[in-house]
Amino acid sequence: MKVTEHLRRADGKTLFSFEVLPPRKGENIHTLFSNIEPLMEFKPPFIDVTYHREEFVLRERPGGLLQRKAVRKRPGTVGICAAIKNRFDVDTVPHLICGGFAKEETENALIDLHFLGIDNVLALRGDPIKSEGHFQPHPDGHTYACDLIGQIAELNHGRYHDHDEQYQPAGAEPVLCTDFCIGTAGYPEKHFEAPNHGSDIRFLKEKIDRGADYIVTQMFFDNEEFFKFEKRCRDAGITVPIIPGLKPLTTKSQLTALPRAFFLSIPEALSEAIHQTKDNAAAREVGIEWCLNQSRELMAHGVPCLHYYSMGKSEAIRRVAAGLF
Repeated sequence: MKVTEHLRRADGKTLFSFEVLPPRKGENIHTLFSNIEPLMEFKPPFIDVTYHREEFVLRERPGGLLQRKAVRKRPGTVGICAAIKNRFDVDTVPHLICGGFAKEETENALIDLHFLGIDNVLALRGDPIKSEGHFQPHPDGHTYACDLIGQIAELNHGRYHDHDEQYQPAGAEPVLCTDFCIGTAGYPEKHFEAPNHGSDIRFLKEKIDRGADYIVTQMFFDNEEFFKFEKRCRDAGITVPIIPGLKPLTTKSQLTALPRAFFLSIPEALSEAIHQTKDNAAAREVGIEWCLNQSRELMAHGVPCLHYYSMGKSEAIRRVAAGLF
């Protein structure tokens, strides 16, 4: 079922969803399952599965030649989505990114997802890999998420990226090949590359106009940032559902690690409370309580779903969900 259909059927009730990371290559998928199982009692209608590009370094070989060596690998998101869907009978939302993919590879992934009965995708540009410094698209891929969304929307109307005659004979009516519900990302504190909020919202509106059906936000720790973002969206004519993304802080080091990795800010009250804790166990309690309070306020505001970023660990999210659902 589509994410938007789940939201419609909830009839105003706030749903619960979360995001998981593919296990690193060599790890057992049962580790992933064991992190999902404690959250299933809260009946998530869908689970997001991220995509991580391979990362490479150049290593010098004897004679001075450079060899490209993969240093970070994760199993395929498509296969993991199918495994989760089969194991837990829950809809999955695979992430698709621009970086590292040619248009034909994107098309092949979409065909595989359609074959597996997966109805949703989250379309993202993706981050640059460490060796790039700044984002570099595949030579035959997409530079921006709006173009990736456009390709998915085109395939929903039976139009393949190369308009191959074997799929759409001349003069024939377009054949509906897929019917994906398309999610896109929103940034309450704006995307770090956007010069200002106005510009950021204009690009978000373009993604909606190209075919995105709903928005899920980057994590944030100040609900006022979300409320202002939501208003900017509505004022710009964006009417699709907006799902807030949340994460409970679980370690003291995340006070600096999360802002550095995700270009977000942490409210002074939260950072001071974390600073005053003696260890990570105490910091986790503060983080869970803050996330609970955030979640309660957002539920009272009427958000359609609360989406939690697990980053591979589910216990803190289980405790938050137990206090809400």
